[in-house]
Order: sequence, then structure tokens, then C-alpha cells
Amino acid sequence: MALFKISGDKVVEVSETTFAEQNIKERGDLQRMLLDNIGVISGNLMVITEEFGEWDDSKRRIDILAIDQDANLVVIELKRTQDGGHMELQAIRYAAMISTLTFDQVVQIHEKFLKSKGKDGDAKASILEFLEWNEVDEEQFASDVRIILVAADFSKEITSAVLWLNSRDLDITCMRVKPYKLDEQVVLDVQQLIPLPEAEEYQVKVREKDKLKRSKRWVQKSLSEIWRELEEKCTAEEFQTAKEIDDWLQTRVTEVFPTANAFAPLLRVKNRDQFFFKVTIEGSVQIWFIYLANKPPFSDESLRRQLLGKINSIPGVKIDESRINGKPSFPLKQLSSKESLQIFKDAFEWVFSVMESEEK
Repeated sequence: MALFKISGDKVVEVSETTFAEQNIKERGDLQRMLLDNIGVISGNLMVITEEFGEWDDSKRRIDILAIDQDANLVVIELKRTQDGGHMELQAIRYAAMISTLTFDQVVQIHEKFLKSKGKDGDAKASILEFLEWNEVDEEQFASDVRIILVAADFSKEITSAVLWLNSRDLDITCMRVKPYKLDEQVVLDVQQLIPLPEAEEYQVKVREKDKLKRSKRWVQKSLSEIWRELEEKCTAEEFQTAKEIDDWLQTRVTEVFPTANAFAPLLRVKNRDQFFFKVTIEGSVQIWFIYLANKPPFSDESLRRQLLGKINSIPGVKIDESRINGKPSFPLKQLSSKESLQIFKDAFEWVFSVMESEEK
């Protein structure tokens, strides 16, 4: 793809160049610039560290390690070459190596990174603020690992491999960052090649839906175990609030099912299962906008925004609009008053009624 500039009454092609020709190095220049401007390649990311390689028997290092707002770890690999080399194979190895990182380990890694840059700050508080969490949710944290490949271009071997791997439930994005020489300046053309932007939202929805179905199918805990852990880990007030939510759901939805660390409602409409939220043993309520967006009628963003407004009317709850397609959470204790709990129930009674009206 060529770039053009308008010069007077003419359209003039901008000369393509290479990072090597412009003496732009992979680590010293490109990586350094992206660390401070990670939004160039992907929005809603937080850099955890660079050149990460804290594992046994390996000298290999991840160029940039980040997290996204759904608490997934993100491996970012950079190549200034025109074909990408074998970066997809490297990135898969790295993803496997970091897949077991815990929240506390990531906090420690980020603390070291901040110190190495001479920056002050509370690593844990920064991560929690970025995730919009009031407390740590270990089950939700690092439940998946994403990969972002960044190169001046990609060979057919890489793009074919990435497309096949994504069809097998991996999450790999290819970002082409191509340099051009415009007068005395170097400009970058940044484009997402895989997945195509217009198909990305659909692919994410399918992947998340399949993930939830698998977790529901293979979860080993029973509801009784979830309730036992709720009672152990939550305050008496939080436990009572959870019981009141469960009592209401038992008379209103098709099923209340256990996950690894929570209970969640399911409503079946037109032979379709819909998921809404979960109440965790750590004492939080996680709203599943991402699953609501999978199916009509809440695939309509305006309806999800209406739900967001209803939830945000609960005193002490403020979910940012940017999470309308994510899995934001708030403390269960915010529902401890009768008034707040009723607002929450009314919000989802409205959701249930909207869904059921579609069945008629």
C-alpha cells in the first residue's frame, strides 16, 4: 500500500524506506519509542516491563510484556525486518512461559521495571487502577495470554501460520509498522493486518463464548463448595448479600451454575444460553458485558449502555464507558444496603425482560 501527499495540484507518492536505511534500531529506538507510546500499536494496554526473561534455562527475552484491561497478559514482539523472521514461534514460546504468572509476580516485575527507569510509584496500585479493580481477582487475572507481533511487514508463512493458530483459539494480532520518508521526516504507516479490524469484534466474541462454555463444562467445583468458600473468605455482610442475590436468581433464571471461583446465572431464551454476571468468592461482582454482546438483543450497544447507566446508579459504583465490551467488576459490599441491592436487581430484571420480550 502506497502513501501519497498533496503538493499543489498534484498527488505525489511518498517514498517507502526501511528502518535499517534510517538507522532506526530494533531495541534502542523502535522498542524505546513504543514503550512510551504503546497506544500506537494497540489501545487499552499497560506496559509491565521490557526485555523480560525471568525463567530457568533460557536466555530469550520478551521485547515488551503488557496487560490489557481484561487482565490478560500480552506478549509484544518487535522486528524491524520486512518479513518478520520467525517471530510467531518465539512469541508462542514466550506466551507458554509466562502463562502461569500470578498477580503478585506481575506486581514484582513491574516494580523492578519502574525502578530501572528511575520512576516512583506503587506498582500494585497502578495495575489495580488500570484494571479498574478494587481488589485482586486471581482467577480473572492472566486467564489468557495474547500475542501482538509488530514488524515492517510479514511473510506469507507468518500470516498463514497466525490465521491457522487463531482458528485454534490463540489470540495473535499482526501489526504492520511501515516507515516512509516524507521530506526530512520519517513517518509510520501503522495498520492491523490480522485479524482484519472489521472482523475482530466478531472473532473476539466467538472466542470468549467458547472459552466460557469450556470453563463451565470442565469446572470441578460444586455450588456447595463455592458457598463454603464464600462464607470463609467474605464478611458476614457480603455473604448475606450473596445469599439474597442467589435467592432472587433461583426464582428468575434457568440455572445458577458454579465457576472456578464464583456463582453465575444463566437464562435460556430461544434455545440460546445467555450469561450476565458472576459473584466471586473474593467478594466482587463482575459484569459480563462481553458475553451479553455475543447475542441479540444486547449485541445492540445502546442496550448495553442502558444497562451500564442502571448499574452506575448504584451508590459507590462507577464503571467507565470504555468497559462496555469487557468484564468490569465492583465490590459486593456496594450492594449491602437494601436500596443498592434493589437497584442491582431492577437493572437485571430489565435485562431479563428485554430478552424475554424478544422470544414473543
